[in-house]
Amino acid sequence: MLVIFISSATFAQEKKVEFAFYDGIAIIGIVDNGGFSNFTGPNINATYKNSKFILGMLPSLRFKEDRSTPRNAFVTPNLGIGFTYSYKVWAIQLPLYYNAKTASTDGKWHVGLGVGLRLNEFNKIK
Repeated sequence: MLVIFISSATFAQEKKVEFAFYDGIAIIGIVDNGGFSNFTGPNINATYKNSKFILGMLPSLRFKEDRSTPRNAFVTPNLGIGFTYSYKVWAIQLPLYYNAKTASTDGKWHVGLGVGLRLNEFNKIK
Protein backbone atom coordinates (compact mmCIF):
# COMPACT_ATOMS: atom_id res chain seq x y z
CA MET A 1 0.00 0.00 0.00
CA LEU A 2 1.43 3.35 -0.99
CA VAL A 3 0.52 6.33 1.14
CA ILE A 4 1.45 9.83 0.13
CA PHE A 5 1.41 12.60 2.70
CA ILE A 6 1.05 16.14 1.45
CA SER A 7 1.60 18.89 3.94
CA SER A 8 1.36 22.62 3.76
CA ALA A 9 1.51 25.45 6.22
CA THR A 10 -1.92 26.55 7.36
CA PHE A 11 -2.71 29.59 9.43
CA ALA A 12 -5.77 30.92 11.17
CA GLN A 13 -6.51 34.61 10.99
CA GLU A 14 -2.96 35.74 11.70
CA LYS A 15 0.50 34.46 10.94
CA LYS A 16 1.64 34.83 14.55
CA VAL A 17 3.52 32.37 16.71
CA GLU A 18 3.76 32.88 20.47
CA PHE A 19 6.10 31.09 22.83
CA ALA A 20 5.60 30.54 26.55
CA PHE A 21 8.49 29.92 28.92
CA TYR A 22 6.16 28.45 31.52
CA ASP A 23 2.65 27.06 31.65
CA GLY A 24 0.37 25.47 34.19
CA ILE A 25 -0.76 26.21 37.73
CA ALA A 26 1.49 26.18 40.82
CA ILE A 27 -0.33 25.36 44.09
CA ILE A 28 0.60 25.16 47.79
CA GLY A 29 -1.75 23.96 50.49
CA ILE A 30 -2.57 21.79 53.48
CA VAL A 31 -3.70 18.18 53.79
CA ASP A 32 -3.68 15.56 56.58
CA ASN A 33 -1.83 17.71 59.18
CA GLY A 34 0.88 18.52 56.65
CA GLY A 35 1.42 20.49 53.48
CA PHE A 36 1.80 19.94 49.75
CA SER A 37 2.99 21.69 46.62
CA ASN A 38 2.07 20.71 43.10
CA PHE A 39 1.66 21.70 39.49
CA THR A 40 -1.41 20.55 37.64
CA GLY A 41 -0.73 17.46 35.55
CA PRO A 42 -2.74 15.61 32.91
CA ASN A 43 -6.32 16.83 33.09
CA ILE A 44 -9.70 17.48 31.58
CA ASN A 45 -10.50 21.18 31.56
CA ALA A 46 -12.97 23.76 30.38
CA THR A 47 -12.37 27.47 29.91
CA TYR A 48 -15.04 30.12 30.10
CA LYS A 49 -13.86 33.73 29.66
CA ASN A 50 -11.28 34.29 32.46
CA SER A 51 -12.20 31.12 34.39
CA LYS A 52 -10.72 27.67 34.00
CA PHE A 53 -12.19 24.49 35.53
CA ILE A 54 -9.81 21.52 35.81
CA LEU A 55 -10.29 17.92 36.93
CA GLY A 56 -7.04 16.00 36.83
CA MET A 57 -4.01 14.32 38.31
CA LEU A 58 -1.72 16.26 40.61
CA PRO A 59 1.96 15.24 40.77
CA SER A 60 2.94 16.58 44.18
CA LEU A 61 5.47 16.84 46.95
CA ARG A 62 3.95 16.28 50.40
CA PHE A 63 5.50 17.69 53.54
CA LYS A 64 4.74 16.05 56.88
CA GLU A 65 6.76 15.49 60.02
CA ASP A 66 6.65 11.88 61.19
CA ARG A 67 7.07 11.56 64.95
CA SER A 68 6.98 7.75 65.10
CA THR A 69 10.00 5.42 65.06
CA PRO A 70 11.27 4.56 62.45
CA ARG A 71 10.49 7.83 60.69
CA ASN A 72 9.38 8.56 57.17
CA ALA A 73 11.09 11.31 55.19
CA PHE A 74 9.76 14.86 55.71
CA VAL A 75 9.25 15.30 51.93
CA THR A 76 7.65 12.52 49.86
CA PRO A 77 6.51 12.42 46.22
CA ASN A 78 2.82 11.70 45.79
CA LEU A 79 0.16 11.60 43.08
CA GLY A 80 -3.24 13.04 43.90
CA ILE A 81 -6.43 13.77 42.02
CA GLY A 82 -8.62 16.79 42.37
CA PHE A 83 -10.52 19.81 41.17
CA THR A 84 -8.87 23.16 40.42
CA TYR A 85 -10.63 26.42 39.65
CA SER A 86 -8.72 29.44 38.41
CA TYR A 87 -9.79 32.96 37.66
CA LYS A 88 -7.29 35.12 35.80
CA VAL A 89 -4.03 34.67 37.78
CA TRP A 90 -5.44 33.09 40.97
CA ALA A 91 -6.30 29.43 41.55
CA ILE A 92 -7.94 27.37 44.30
CA GLN A 93 -7.71 23.59 44.52
CA LEU A 94 -9.45 20.70 46.33
CA PRO A 95 -7.03 17.75 46.03
CA LEU A 96 -7.51 14.17 47.26
CA TYR A 97 -4.48 12.19 48.39
CA TYR A 98 -4.41 8.54 49.43
CA ASN A 99 -2.43 7.38 52.45
CA ALA A 100 -1.66 3.69 52.08
CA LYS A 101 -2.44 1.07 54.70
CA THR A 102 0.24 0.51 57.34
CA ALA A 103 0.59 -1.93 60.23
CA SER A 104 -1.23 0.49 62.55
CA THR A 105 -3.68 2.41 60.26
CA ASP A 106 -6.09 1.67 57.44
CA GLY A 107 -5.65 3.27 54.03
CA LYS A 108 -7.68 6.48 53.66
CA TRP A 109 -8.32 9.32 51.25
CA HIS A 110 -7.63 12.81 52.60
CA VAL A 111 -9.08 16.05 51.21
CA GLY A 112 -6.87 19.13 51.15
CA LEU A 113 -7.17 22.79 50.27
CA GLY A 114 -4.68 24.76 48.20
CA VAL A 115 -4.20 28.17 46.62
CA GLY A 116 -1.84 29.23 43.88
CA LEU A 117 -1.11 31.01 40.64
CA ARG A 118 -2.01 30.29 37.02
CA LEU A 119 1.42 30.77 35.48
CA ASN A 120 0.44 31.08 31.83
CA GLU A 121 -1.56 34.23 32.65
CA PHE A 122 1.79 35.96 33.28
CA ASN A 123 2.65 35.32 29.61
CA LYS A 124 -0.32 37.52 28.63
CA ILE A 125 0.61 40.44 30.91
CA LYS A 126 2.76 42.94 29.06
